[in-house]
Amino acid sequence: MITSDISVLERALDLGMNYFDTARVYGSGNNERMVGAALKGRRKDVIIATKTFKTKDKAGALADLDRSLRTIGTDYVDIWYLHDKSEAEEIADELIDAQQTAKQSGKIRFAGVSVHSGHREVIPAAIRSGKIDVILTTYNFAMDPSIETLIAQAHQAGLGVVAMKVMAGSFRLPDQDYYDKGRALLKRPGAPVAALRWALRNSNVDCAIVSMVDHDQLEDNLQAMAAPFGPADQKLLSMRLEQIRNRYCRMCGYCAGQCSRGLPVADILRYLMYAESYGQFALGRAHYLQLSAQAQAVRCSQCPTCTVRCPHRIPVAARLSRAQELFV
Repeated sequence: MITSDISVLERALDLGMNYFDTARVYGSGNNERMVGAALKGRRKDVIIATKTFKTKDKAGALADLDRSLRTIGTDYVDIWYLHDKSEAEEIADELIDAQQTAKQSGKIRFAGVSVHSGHREVIPAAIRSGKIDVILTTYNFAMDPSIETLIAQAHQAGLGVVAMKVMAGSFRLPDQDYYDKGRALLKRPGAPVAALRWALRNSNVDCAIVSMVDHDQLEDNLQAMAAPFGPADQKLLSMRLEQIRNRYCRMCGYCAGQCSRGLPVADILRYLMYAESYGQFALGRAHYLQLSAQAQAVRCSQCPTCTVRCPHRIPVAARLSRAQELFV
C-alpha cells in the first residue's frame, strides 16, 4: 500500500516472495501501475491481488476490475477482493455475482473479501456465502482474542486467510509526542519482526501483507522466517501493547452506531493511523474525503458530550477531533 520504490518489489521477487497486494486507491492509482511494471515478464511466478473500493453495483465493480487489469498490465488477477466491508449486508449478492462473472470470464482466479472492522459479521457472512475463497483481515497482537476463533472458522471452511495491519501501527516511523515513552525500546532490532512472527505463528493464517518501503525493511521482514515466535518476541509485544493501549484502535466494532452524529468512528481512526503511524497523510486524507459531506461537516468539539464508549478507553472525541483538524 505504501511502497513506492520499484526496486524493493523486484528484490522481494528475487528473494522468493510471491504475493503482491495492491489496489486502485493506493498511491492515487500509481501503486497498481508500479506493481505491474515490477512484475512484468514474471506474471506466472506471482500471485497478484487487487480490490474494489466503494462500488456497490455489479456493472461498476466489473468496470473497476477492467480498469485495474489495464493499469497493472495483466489479463487476470489471482484474487479480487470486495474491499473494506464492515457489515454482513455489504457483501451484496450483486457484488458476489460480479466476482462470479469475472471468475467465469477468466479475469480473476479467486473471490475475496477484505475486512478492517466488523469481523464478527463479515467473516461468518463470507463463509455462509459459499462463494468467497479468501479473507483479508486485520490481525495483530493488540486485537480481541475472539478474532482467533473467526480465523479458525474461515480456515476450517476452506477459505484462504491473509493477515493485514499486523504491526498494529508502525514501529519504524518517528512517533508522535504521546508515543515518546518507550520509543528507545521499540526501536530495538526485532520489534517489527516480533509482530510479524506473532501473526505467522498461527497455522490458520496463510500469509501476511506487510508494506516494505525500503530494502532495510525488506531484510527485517525476512528475519521473521528465520525463527519461530518466542518469549523474547512476546516480551517486546507486551511492552508495545502497553504503550499504544489508549491510542491504537483494535477495530473491534464495538463503537459502531454509537456516535450521535452518525460518524463511522473506527474508519476515521484508521485514516488517522495512516497519517500519523504510517506517515501517509495523503492516503489518510483521501480516505477521509470519501466520507459523506454530512460526516465531513461534523466537529466533535461542538458536542457537549461524546456518546461513544470505547472498551479500550481510547479518547474517541479527542482522536476524531485530531482527524478533523488534519484532514478538513
